[in-house]
Amino acid sequence: MKKLAILAVLALVIAAYFALDLDHYLTLGGIKQALGGWQAFYAENPLLVLAAFFLAYVAVTAASLPGAAVMTLAAGALFGLVVGSILVSFASTLGATLAFLSARYLLRDRLEARLGARLAAINAGLARDGPFYLFTLRMIPLFPFFVVNLVMGLTRMPVLTYMWVSQVGMLLGTIVYVNAGTQLAQIDSLAGIASPAMLGSFVLLGIVPWLAKGIVGVLQRRRIYTGFTRPRRFDRNLVVIGAGSAGLVSAYIAAQVRASVTLVEAREMGGDCLNTGCVPSKALIKSARVAHQMRHADRYGLGPVEPEVPFRQVMARVRRTIGTIAPNDSVERYTALGVDVVKGHARIVDPWTVEIAGADGTARRLTTRSIIIASGAEPVVPPIPGIETSGYLTSDTLWQALMQMDAPPQRVAVLGGGPIGCELAQALARLGSRVTLVEMAPELLGREDPEVSALARRVLEDDGVSVLTGHKAARIEGHVLVAEHAGQDVPVPFDALIVAVGRRARLKGFGLEDLGIATDRTVTTDAYLATRFPNILAAGDVAGPYQFTHTASHQAWYASVNALFGQFRRFKADYRVIPAVTFLDPEIARVGLNEREAAEKGIACEVTRFPLDELDRAIAESETQGFVKVLTPPGKDKVLGVTIVGAHAGEMIAEYVLAMKHGIGLNRILGTIHAYPTLVEANKYAAGAWKRAHKPERLLRWVERYHAWRRG
Repeated sequence: MKKLAILAVLALVIAAYFALDLDHYLTLGGIKQALGGWQAFYAENPLLVLAAFFLAYVAVTAASLPGAAVMTLAAGALFGLVVGSILVSFASTLGATLAFLSARYLLRDRLEARLGARLAAINAGLARDGPFYLFTLRMIPLFPFFVVNLVMGLTRMPVLTYMWVSQVGMLLGTIVYVNAGTQLAQIDSLAGIASPAMLGSFVLLGIVPWLAKGIVGVLQRRRIYTGFTRPRRFDRNLVVIGAGSAGLVSAYIAAQVRASVTLVEAREMGGDCLNTGCVPSKALIKSARVAHQMRHADRYGLGPVEPEVPFRQVMARVRRTIGTIAPNDSVERYTALGVDVVKGHARIVDPWTVEIAGADGTARRLTTRSIIIASGAEPVVPPIPGIETSGYLTSDTLWQALMQMDAPPQRVAVLGGGPIGCELAQALARLGSRVTLVEMAPELLGREDPEVSALARRVLEDDGVSVLTGHKAARIEGHVLVAEHAGQDVPVPFDALIVAVGRRARLKGFGLEDLGIATDRTVTTDAYLATRFPNILAAGDVAGPYQFTHTASHQAWYASVNALFGQFRRFKADYRVIPAVTFLDPEIARVGLNEREAAEKGIACEVTRFPLDELDRAIAESETQGFVKVLTPPGKDKVLGVTIVGAHAGEMIAEYVLAMKHGIGLNRILGTIHAYPTLVEANKYAAGAWKRAHKPERLLRWVERYHAWRRG
């Protein structure tokens, strides 16, 4: 009701303005005709005229009506340069602020609900540089001020900041127009004031802050680099530290644009993903899934059998899988692409110099224009009493240990109920281990919706995993993990202890501390992935905020392009649409918001579900466990987030990633032909479920009457 009242007042002001023909008076001719009478009245009633003029000016600017420029001239003619400038300066600021507040109150909430993360990114930029940009806009009259008022009202800029920046930024233009108004008799049109020459001068004035910002930037960079000697010549355009996903993509891009690039890797090419992460785990998960299907072959009309698990052969397949993919990430391939690949440990000596301790004992120094830190992450090992002597395994050491075994370990304790812990627990249980999963939090996969966490627990327990949530690891005694729960000790005996409580960035030994490069769990970077030194950037797990292979590759594009071409243009890393998949069976895939996050952030949304037990292909393959859940703004088809649980959910989510990236709504997904019978049809049916919930019932009742009439 308050919003309606404000709209009604604005509508009445605008209607009165035109109905009373006030626009005629707020023209140059109208002001000239009335000037004599106003001057006489002002001489007799100065305070009344000042107050009336002030309020009228505020009303015109607050309602975004035309005529403010002419009123500014009138202020000069009536009150003179000093009084007129002061009067208009404060009246215009107050009116602009009222317009700003009206737009904020009437429109911002709706806009934020519609644009979501995109507007959040804009607000983050305005929080940092907003006053500067607003000041620049106020200095350039080419931008209509009423547009600036309305647009800025849709942001999170503080009101007081908006007021003082507007007052200062508009002051020069106000003085120019008020001064022109003192010579109103000689002015024939506004074009005389807003001439190309004058507008050009205002534009130049508007450019001054940008030039000043550039000069300040140069001075800041000089201060940052104080104490370091910049080489006259450089050995390389780019040195990349780390040959995981981020490092490989960075080096690849540099080589493709013919830059001289050195890639340094102290361990194995391909990083964690190829050697100890994504590739071996998914190979093991596939073998475990086949074993599970054999046990449950009756689901497909076949006789169930208990599979024989020759564990060395299973792990040999994992090794072959790594070996098949490894040439894509090999020294030979990247050397052929034009990359100088060096096996060794890199340390940044100064902003342009990298010292490399080679694996063969040699040492060399390279000067380079830019450096990308892509050193990845390593498993976190919590300080649990007794853990150091327990023979624990992590995702880094697990695979080598498993490859030495003739059979899967009989008793496995998995510490951590995140994606890695859940995936390994299910796979090893399906291959014959007795697995106990210990998680301190009250539920598994804590970032997912409660129903997803509950489903993950259910499928793990169905596979024989003992799930202990709400259990805190207290100590390790020999081969027994002692967990605390409700004040009681719960012993968990094990033959293998897998620690999977998270990963942290590799930050030590690269010279970051000596250079004063800030770190807080990850390397601290700006929106362009640069550290405090603009030519030293970071990408991948070491930079955060996500620890996904696909995010590392995504960041690598921004880091390498900014490193090589940042002097022309820099690009902000875009994290608006980041998918994630947990490779349980069934898979759990997500992009954007889920219900838990929407509630935490106070974002209003509708939830549309489509269960897979209604999908023909899922029924045919006995893969009916799961659903597609889509979040949209109330009454809108814009996709805010999607969670898919089901077979091949990681592939199914791609359509929604594309939709969110390019602003495609559910109506267009519904109108897209999907091949039948496929699992991805579930995406279309979810869109159809949303459409049914928003069908125009009122219109359909009239259509029903029409059809009845047609039948006679």
